[in-house]
Amino acid sequence: MSAQKVIEAALVLEDGSVFEGESVGYQPANGIAVGEVVFNTVLTGYQEVMTDPSYAGQIVTFTTTHIGNYGTNDFDNEAKKPFARGIIVRDLARKPSNWRSGDDLDTLLKKQQVPAITGIDTRRLTRLLRDNGSLRGAFGTASHADLLAAALADPGTAGIDLVSHVTTDKMYEVKGSGPLHVVAFDFGIKTTILRCLSEIARVTVVPASTTAEEVIALRPDGVFLSNGPGDPEMVSGAPQAIRSIAENAIPTFGICLGHQLLSLAFGGTTFKLPFGHHGGNHPVRNLETGTVEITSQNHNFCVDPDSLSAVADITHINLNDHTNEGMRIRSLRAFSVQYHPEAGPGPHDSRYLFGTFKDLMEDK
Repeated sequence: MSAQKVIEAALVLEDGSVFEGESVGYQPANGIAVGEVVFNTVLTGYQEVMTDPSYAGQIVTFTTTHIGNYGTNDFDNEAKKPFARGIIVRDLARKPSNWRSGDDLDTLLKKQQVPAITGIDTRRLTRLLRDNGSLRGAFGTASHADLLAAALADPGTAGIDLVSHVTTDKMYEVKGSGPLHVVAFDFGIKTTILRCLSEIARVTVVPASTTAEEVIALRPDGVFLSNGPGDPEMVSGAPQAIRSIAENAIPTFGICLGHQLLSLAFGGTTFKLPFGHHGGNHPVRNLETGTVEITSQNHNFCVDPDSLSAVADITHINLNDHTNEGMRIRSLRAFSVQYHPEAGPGPHDSRYLFGTFKDLMEDK
C-alpha cells in the first residue's frame, strides 16, 4: 500500500490559537471549514456523532486519541447526511479492522463531504475549550490569517435558527409495533430514536414548523419532541404548539432540545453552557429513585430550573455540574430529559424512558 500524500493544514481559533495538522477527508473548494468548536468524550460511536443533526453549525473534536479503527457502515448513520461542519482528531486510523466495517472513515468523510483535520494535539485543544468555553474556529489549507478571519466571521450557534436546516421537509411514517400512534416533531431527530419509538408505536414524523392543530388532527396517542441543534429560543412557534398539545391532555415526551422547548412552552428560560455537554459518559441522578444513570448527551444550552419552579418538578440532575437534566409538568402528562435515552451512541441506562412514555399513553 503506497503512502498517502500529506496535506499540511492548520486549525485557528477566534482567540488566535493555532494548531498544526494534516488535512484529511473532504477538501472544501476554498480550503476552509468553519464552525463552533466543541469536544466530545465518547470512546466509540464516532460515526453516530458525526451524523447527529444536533451538531449543525459545529466542528467536533474527539478526545479519544485513535478514531476510525473499526471503520464505518451504513447502519450506524443517524441521518441521511452529516450536519457537522467538520471533525478534529488526534490520530485517524488508516486501516480499520472490524467484521461490520464497509469503509474506512476517511472514505466516508470524502463521500459525505465532511472536512477533517488530524495530527492535532486534542488534549491541549480540549483543555483550552474547558478553560475558555466553546470557541469559533476554522481549519484547512488556507493561510493562518484567512483561517482566523473565517473563524471571526462565523456567527456561532447562539441566536441562530439551526433547526430549520435539519428538519424534514414533509411528514412521513415509520412502521411500528402495537396499536399506539406517536407524532414525533423532527427538530433534528436521529435514526436510533425512531428505532426506539417504533418498538412501542407507529410513528408519524412531522416538520418542526407543524402547528398544534395539525398534530391534534392526526389523533396521536402521544407526542415526542426530538433532539436538535442550537438555540431553543430561535425555534419559532414550537413552544406555543407544544403548550397547546400538552394542555389538550396528550402525553408529551421531550429529549434534549425537546426538553428545552417544553420548558420554554411553560415560561421557563434557557442559557448557554460554557462548553456544553457532549459525550456518552455523563452521570445523571434520578431524583425520584435515587439511581444514577450514565447518559449520552449533546447540547450547548440548558434549562434554568428556578424559572420552572411554579409549574414543574425537577426529576433529574447532572452530577458533574448540577444542571437540570429532567422535569415533569405538574397536572399535565408531559415530561422531558436533557439527555439522549436512545443512546446512539452511548450506554442504555435510560432507555426505560420509552417504556415510561408508553405507559403514559396506555393510561387513558
